[in-house]
Amino acid sequence: MKLVTYSKNGREQLSFYASGMLYDTNTANNQLPGTMKELLHNWERTIDNMRKAEDDIKTGKATWQGVPYAGADILAPVPHPTSCRDGYAFRQHVAAARRNRKVDMIPEFDQYPIFYFTNHNAIQGPGPIPVMRDHFNKLDFELESSIVICKKGRNIKAKDADSYIGGYMIMNDMSARTLQMEEMLLNLGPAKGKDFSTVIGPWLVTPDELEQYKIPAKPNHEGINYNLKMKCLVNGVQVSEGNMGDMDWTFAEIIERCAYGVDILPGDVIGSGTVGTGCFLELNGTGKLSDPNYKEQWLQDGDVVEMEIDSLGHLTNTIVAEKTDWSILALKKK
Repeated sequence: MKLVTYSKNGREQLSFYASGMLYDTNTANNQLPGTMKELLHNWERTIDNMRKAEDDIKTGKATWQGVPYAGADILAPVPHPTSCRDGYAFRQHVAAARRNRKVDMIPEFDQYPIFYFTNHNAIQGPGPIPVMRDHFNKLDFELESSIVICKKGRNIKAKDADSYIGGYMIMNDMSARTLQMEEMLLNLGPAKGKDFSTVIGPWLVTPDELEQYKIPAKPNHEGINYNLKMKCLVNGVQVSEGNMGDMDWTFAEIIERCAYGVDILPGDVIGSGTVGTGCFLELNGTGKLSDPNYKEQWLQDGDVVEMEIDSLGHLTNTIVAEKTDWSILALKKK
């Protein structure tokens, strides 16, 4: 299934996406949940009926009317995550970033997957991304995939972890690099470098939709991986390209670590981390390594960021400057 949350008369509405149209779940069957939160908290009880309703739509048995996707006010598929973690799964990105800083690849990357918590209250879907003055100090995108957890678990082993994934989404982990790097000098963060916006969407795609793209995990790793091409365009120009199949740490392995000694909950969103070439920080570093005169690129007011992952959709956002000159960078003590 491809599931979309959109705004209907000012309220969140869960819908099926099919052939460019949105079909409200609770119109298809009034016993079905009308919001993503309800669905995720009742996943195992309702998922079979959800699939039956979607099949009725696809086979033409449905008699109810849909609304055009193109004209709808699309929200994040999971508008209110219970938490949001972001991983560090792509070795290519980590190795390139360290090479560009002229430091050796950190061996711990190959020993265990890591993640950080970001601001689950700053999740958004397609549309404008409002940013403050300080965010424009090296404002960056990050091309990622993400998952949402659909049932409660604790101390989950990687071999069992894929069954906790309700679906997959594109993720853009927005980053204000100057704020991020300033704080991380103190071995904390990234905090203010990340907490203003994390974009997911436009759809939540359930695992059954991706069966044909399954590939084995990397050697010595465990869990499902997918051969899905990823790309990012800024103002219509492609700047990044990768593949979900390049994940070294699988989502199953990341879940195993997340759930060690703690509950994971329906509605928890977990990002993959940045794919190789998937941000300006890496691209600028690589460019300057080969050409000292390379002109850095960062996101500016009015820039349009488009992300695509095969079968997961097309996610579009526009950078919009907040109308204020307030700066926390200017508040530093002397």
